[in-house]
Amino acid sequence: MSAKAISEQTGKEFLYKYICTAAAVQNRFRYANVTTETDWERLTQEHPWLLTEKLVVKPDQLIKRRGKLGLVGINLDLPGVQDWVKSHLMKETMVAKAKGVLKNFLIEPFVEHAQSDEFYVCVYAAREGDYILFHHEGGVEVGDVDAKAERLLVPVDDKLSEEQVTEKLLAHVSEEKKGVLASFIVGLFNLYEDLYFTYLEINPLVVTGDGVYVLDMAAKIDATADYICKAKWGDVEFPPPFGREAYPEEAYIADLDAKSGASLKLTLLNPRGRIWTMVAGGGASVVYSDTICDLGGVDELANYGEYSGAPSEQQTYDYAKTILSLITREKHPQGKVLIIGGSIANFTNVAATFKGIVRAIKDYQGPLKEHEVTIFVRRGGPNYQEGLRVMGEVGKTTGIPIHVFGTETHMTAIVGMAMGHRPIPNQPPTDAHTANFLLNAASNAVTPANTRTASFSEPKSAGEATPPKKPKAGFQAAKATTLFSRHTKSIVWGMQTRAVQGMLDFDYVCSRDEPSVAAMVYPFTGDHKQKFYWGHKEILVPVYKSMDDAMKKHSDVDVLISFASLRSAFDSTMETMQHPQIRTIAIIAEGIPEAQTRKIIKAADQKGVTIIGPATVGGIKPGCFKIGNTGGMLDNILASKLYRPGSVAYVSRSGGMSNELNNIISRTTDGVYEGVAIGGDRYPGSTFMDHVLRYQDTPGVQMIVVLGEIGGTEEYRICQGIGEGRITKPVVCWCIGTCATMFSSEVQFGHAGACANQASETAVAKNQALRDAGAYVPKSFDELGDVIKTVYDGLVANGTIVPAQEVPPPTVPMDYSWARELGLIRKPASFMTSICDERGQELIYAGMPITEVFKEEMGLGGVLGLLWFQRRLPRYACQFIEMCLMVTADHGPAVSGAHNTIVCARAGKDLISCLTSGLLTIGDRFGGALDAAAKQFSKAFDSGMLPMEFVNKMKKDGKLIMGIGHRVKSINNPDMRVQILKDFVKQNFPASQMLDYALNVEKITTSKKPNLILNVDGFIGVAFVDLLRTCGGFTRDEADEFVEIGSLNGIFVLGRSMGFIGHYLDQKRLKQGLYRHPWDDISYVLPEHMSM
Repeated sequence: MSAKAISEQTGKEFLYKYICTAAAVQNRFRYANVTTETDWERLTQEHPWLLTEKLVVKPDQLIKRRGKLGLVGINLDLPGVQDWVKSHLMKETMVAKAKGVLKNFLIEPFVEHAQSDEFYVCVYAAREGDYILFHHEGGVEVGDVDAKAERLLVPVDDKLSEEQVTEKLLAHVSEEKKGVLASFIVGLFNLYEDLYFTYLEINPLVVTGDGVYVLDMAAKIDATADYICKAKWGDVEFPPPFGREAYPEEAYIADLDAKSGASLKLTLLNPRGRIWTMVAGGGASVVYSDTICDLGGVDELANYGEYSGAPSEQQTYDYAKTILSLITREKHPQGKVLIIGGSIANFTNVAATFKGIVRAIKDYQGPLKEHEVTIFVRRGGPNYQEGLRVMGEVGKTTGIPIHVFGTETHMTAIVGMAMGHRPIPNQPPTDAHTANFLLNAASNAVTPANTRTASFSEPKSAGEATPPKKPKAGFQAAKATTLFSRHTKSIVWGMQTRAVQGMLDFDYVCSRDEPSVAAMVYPFTGDHKQKFYWGHKEILVPVYKSMDDAMKKHSDVDVLISFASLRSAFDSTMETMQHPQIRTIAIIAEGIPEAQTRKIIKAADQKGVTIIGPATVGGIKPGCFKIGNTGGMLDNILASKLYRPGSVAYVSRSGGMSNELNNIISRTTDGVYEGVAIGGDRYPGSTFMDHVLRYQDTPGVQMIVVLGEIGGTEEYRICQGIGEGRITKPVVCWCIGTCATMFSSEVQFGHAGACANQASETAVAKNQALRDAGAYVPKSFDELGDVIKTVYDGLVANGTIVPAQEVPPPTVPMDYSWARELGLIRKPASFMTSICDERGQELIYAGMPITEVFKEEMGLGGVLGLLWFQRRLPRYACQFIEMCLMVTADHGPAVSGAHNTIVCARAGKDLISCLTSGLLTIGDRFGGALDAAAKQFSKAFDSGMLPMEFVNKMKKDGKLIMGIGHRVKSINNPDMRVQILKDFVKQNFPASQMLDYALNVEKITTSKKPNLILNVDGFIGVAFVDLLRTCGGFTRDEADEFVEIGSLNGIFVLGRSMGFIGHYLDQKRLKQGLYRHPWDDISYVLPEHMSM
């Protein structure tokens, strides 16, 4: 959501910090907060003025009209304040319908003043700009300010001057106070804009000879502007509405939501309730709550919430387990029900999100059965059949009653089943599988001839591609009635390959002549081409770094589909509107600050551009064009007959509900002519009325469906249009959110705009007004399909709609990746791995989560054991591995590997090249003796050879004993590395037979020559054989296999890499130049005949 209420203390803090005005603002930062945990002695130390001044105390919990409710203590000393707080703290209080506990109070200095010093000022946002309300009489008895206050509109992007304020607002203010008030109001308005307030009310604002006093304040800020205002806002806490407690589970889900690109919302209404919901989609979540309340379940409804925007399996699991933990805390005598519902998803993989829910159900299966929880599931969308199958299976395996339904069942039918108002069918009918790309034979098989002709057969008219005429100076450009045709070309902003492929598949199944996507714009790469499918063949779509280049090279494009992020959507949209060829822009991003959206709307109105969105999935015109992921995948396109036009046009706010309308309309009429989801924000780029009027003026549209919503007053324009005769076609309309009037406290629904700020904005009021105006309004969403069918049948009966014979569309091949996702095909994997898995919630090493690796303090040796040997090795083994890495890390610059690394570094090569140069020298002669020593000594020991026999045999065969001998060290000058390792092995290994054997061999070899010692390579080789054979983690065959496949040389490679990198960094740090070997260190030996 966007507009969120903040506490009075937070609002005043912002004002005192950042207001810029010539007026003297008094009592800056003079406020103190009191809660149950307040230490009064410490409070008076922090705020000494509490001891010397008269005070005011009041609750700071988003309570309106506190003065009239007797919730303000005035003109008190500190003991009086303490008594007042004591009498109110933690006391249950009724405010309107809300019952809550008072627990947060604000203390401020009492301001002595006359009634004539009080004023009222309020700034609030509207689509066209920001309104300033001012009344010369403020205070508790201000009354109906909407009716009596002076009002000044500051249009979007305009500046406010003191002259305007004085002229328009201060007519009834005394002359001596006009200057102060004008300066303060301009400063207040600038603060309001700079800090992205959406509502800011001060009542009373007191003006005396000393200056300006802000006594009471109420404010809301646009929470989506956090990324812009973070430096000034800091960490803002948004208190819950009075009457609703702030639960830790809500904060947990809010934190998940903030860290996710998906949308996750949770509001607890009645934690003891028996009806719980887990609904996918902002619009669908409201519809389910409406239906529960309509059927009498308002007192038992436990929560409101939604998950949408393709959350991952882990995110869905976290969300679901939170809900299930709440359900299973307290038993209900009638048991409980969980409604896992949703509309038909556009792009969310239903099976993938259901995996998270299934995991949570399995984790909570015991408590769920103990609390007698019955689960009802209804969902549609990509791969929903697999999701429903898995959900049904978990019900059978756990014994939890789970009833699953798909798109064949009306969206909210499961509510009636869950509440006992309708029977649960034993074997619900099932639709075709996602893989079945043929038409569903059970559906209506006729389509109107006139619209089919208009969409399919009619050649492209000259007017279709012609943009509206340029307006004269000072006039707004006219917007097009027809947004999309069979010849519409678009540019997609963003690397959204899946959405583009979906558009091309839709084009192909609609028998378009050419793809609807002409190009893509992606500023983060250079110009290139991206491969897509057009039916069976592959095509290339150009991708441009620059919007200007794309527009110049594709002058026939008139639609832009923007998948830009919420941070870049504003700039990219404003840039797009600099190109007059663009007539329609769809903005998909959710969470664009309202102030930016309003600037987009103003620019679009001036240029005659139609904006769809923000926060939308887009729209669709069957047989012609679809925006991005609208309509879902091809199975839904075909099932809902979206490949050819029908007679019904619709407009909704919700993207998910627009797909549900596709389903409802296809089952009850001849199908959709065009559908648009205008988006869930408070200020959508285009309105319901904009599209209703387009449909009214479009010959192929015979009836109109509007799915309205709580919040805003746009639906009243439809009432007005019907009443004035501007709208003559039948309009079926339903506004969702009727449950809001039944809740005791305010609930912000999933969409930012779904919140009523006054009675006329409630869904109940709007539904009644539409009914009175002559629109067809059902009694509930449950009956929407029936009303649509009744109106449609009437139009068929009177000849307005003439159904035509269905023509099947061409089949489109299924993508390999999606076919594999559905389990329709299989192929051998190109790779197999058994050591690591990065696909889940966290990285897993050989079956051990990375969090456990750190929790158990396994260290580098333990990690190496997991990844190399797939074992959790004993602590001493891990220590030994780490010791081996330390002693092999480096042996000076003279050895071949270090020498190569240094020469390479001095040649100016990069780190990887230098490291590789050093590593390539490792072999039998340098560093590679670990494996060879282990093999030779193991073979001799296992065959029963005595050490002397082994030495003699190697001499007879003319072979060196690997791991024996050192150029510098000897029996008289031992290698301390070997000594350190030997002491550790003797103290910690259970047995060391192989090492003992090697040491006996060393006695023989050193008796012949003192430098033929067991060197560090040989020691590590034989000691590792002892470790593998005696640690208890390996069979003899497994231990021998690890030696055979060369794992021990890996110890040297890993350890010595540290030294090589050290030499590289050392040479760079010393800034050593190119190395050239000196002549006097080279013996030039040439053949005699060449030297003569």
